Amino acid sequence: MLSKKELLIKYNESGPRYTSYPPATFFDSKFSNSDHERHVIESNNENPSNISIYIHIPFCPQICHFCGCTTESGYTKPFLERYVDAVIKEINHVAKKIDKKRKVTQVHWGGGTPNAISYRYIEKITNKLYDEFKFASSYEMAIECNPAHLEFRHIELLKKFGFNRISLGIQDFRDDVLEAINRKPSKHKIEDIVSKIKSEGFTGTNIDLVYGLPLQTVSSFKKTVERAIELQTERLVTFSYAHVPSVLPRQKILEKIGFPNSNDKASMYENSYKKFVSSGYISIGMDHYSLPEDEFAIALKNKNLHRNFQGYCTRETTGQVYAFGASAISQLSSAYSQNIKNAAQYIKAIETNNLAIFRGYSVTKEQKVIRDVINNLMCNYYVDFNDIAVNNEISINKLYDIIDFSYENFDEFVNDGILEISNNKINVYENGRLFTRNIAMKFDPLVKKNIGTYSKTI
Repeated sequence: MLSKKELLIKYNESGPRYTSYPPATFFDSKFSNSDHERHVIESNNENPSNISIYIHIPFCPQICHFCGCTTESGYTKPFLERYVDAVIKEINHVAKKIDKKRKVTQVHWGGGTPNAISYRYIEKITNKLYDEFKFASSYEMAIECNPAHLEFRHIELLKKFGFNRISLGIQDFRDDVLEAINRKPSKHKIEDIVSKIKSEGFTGTNIDLVYGLPLQTVSSFKKTVERAIELQTERLVTFSYAHVPSVLPRQKILEKIGFPNSNDKASMYENSYKKFVSSGYISIGMDHYSLPEDEFAIALKNKNLHRNFQGYCTRETTGQVYAFGASAISQLSSAYSQNIKNAAQYIKAIETNNLAIFRGYSVTKEQKVIRDVINNLMCNYYVDFNDIAVNNEISINKLYDIIDFSYENFDEFVNDGILEISNNKINVYENGRLFTRNIAMKFDPLVKKNIGTYSKTI
């Protein structure tokens, strides 16, 4: 049996992150505004019936060198006002095509740095959502916040606007690491920010950390993890830094500083996993952790965890995603549609045509089946092929034909003690969770086409 270190070396290959299936590398520029409109209308009769909304704010006061998000700096107040008006116009146009009986269960604001813009703009867009959609009584509304731009009064305003979850992009507690990646440290003590969020009655706080960044060491990241645990937030995330300078040229500057080697990076993951779990957190997916009473931990226990472009969610809160803003990706049952990435071009397109689609993908019935298999594997470390077949109204033989299934494809994983297969079910062992992307690739016929540049799986 191979050691953990040997397994990490063996399975550390390039592959999709599977935040969608098919991955975004397969999106086609021939996909048009009219294609998006057609799929939005069709989505009213597809599942899930719930509505998820994503708002993208692509602006940052300064750009972090490591960041893979679509973001811009140097914007003016008049330009920002035009952008907000464009988002509202896009929401107004799309909302007319969505069945008013359907309920919003999830809203997520991402960026960029959503909390760096004026809060009257956040209120304006949020009020538009309330005007156009019917919200479920137990909806979740979350916003990603950079603590460098977060004041205590901002937390009060967000609660007033209806937000109930805040995600803090900390990345690392060390100022020298933040300086290396061109990121400002928190304006206030993180402990005080988390305390304020809790006292205002938010239902949850997320903390995002990144390992594999310049100047990080195994020892220093261990201390970062220990400090994060002391905060006792409901959820914690340890993202693996993905270095793809061919896709993101700004990352090249980090090569002058250098990165932790692969062994150190693997140790950072292993140490943080052990620390979180021994402290009472439940491991969710490849990089998330939640307290046992959090809905993610409960959903995982019941094998009802799901995910979309915004991250993990429960089956109860998940919905088809209708996304607004530059670069935002709508994630409907039968299609993915991405808006123009450049903010100025996005504004011009919305002002002219109400929509700003520049690429997308229509998902086939077979790909929906593959997506179900991969989602179950990535979220719950478990696949019941019988359930997948029933949910997609096909026979088990048809399912196996679609995913080109054979036991031999998984011999290596079985021999390495990563998973077991029996009674039409795959169960990934706890020590194999780090390799779920590798396992998912075995179900993916598109991998053979070798389209796109992917980060390492580990």
